[in-house]
Amino acid sequence: MKHPTIVALDLEGVFTPEIWIEFANKVGIPELRRTTRDEPDYDKLMRFRIALLQEHGLTLADIQAVIAQLDLLPGASEFMTWVRARTQVIILSDTFYQFVQPLMAKLDYPTIFCHSLVVDENNMIVDYHLRMPDSKRAAVNALKAVNFYIIASGDSYNDITMLKEADHGFLFRPPVNVTADFPQFQVAEDYETLKNYIAPWL
Repeated sequence: MKHPTIVALDLEGVFTPEIWIEFANKVGIPELRRTTRDEPDYDKLMRFRIALLQEHGLTLADIQAVIAQLDLLPGASEFMTWVRARTQVIILSDTFYQFVQPLMAKLDYPTIFCHSLVVDENNMIVDYHLRMPDSKRAAVNALKAVNFYIIASGDSYNDITMLKEADHGFLFRPPVNVTADFPQFQVAEDYETLKNYIAPWL
């Protein structure tokens, strides 16, 4: 008997623009464009971001104001509807609960596992709390342990352990450096191709 399937998907780069890139463009700080597509060490990346925000006096509210204006990537809503009509979906992201509410509304509130920010009395981001280390891989492993069959897709270095742990893992619109470093994964450059990769396993 085939186990029920869950499709585990990254958020930024799969359904939404990269939040930090959009914010960097808005405030004119190109260093903030650095993401998990560029830096495999997530803690190093976040410490770098927090230091830059503090240096420039930028608050959580400043980031949230930019996020509130973001839309989904073209075709993302339709892709989510397609998947949810066929099986269950969970979003596994290294973003933060303080960021995602407006974006979750546009996706009709799927389940999302992500992390939390620590904010001081001046609304400055001073730290962050990982829900747990390597949380995407751990979530996939836990779902497999309760007899779910997992299909996963993401675009960045921080998605690779999730893709490896899944029964089937696919890269979605990754940068060339990620594709070069992990040639074992099939690459989808559009939602139709990703549907074609996923469909046989549903």
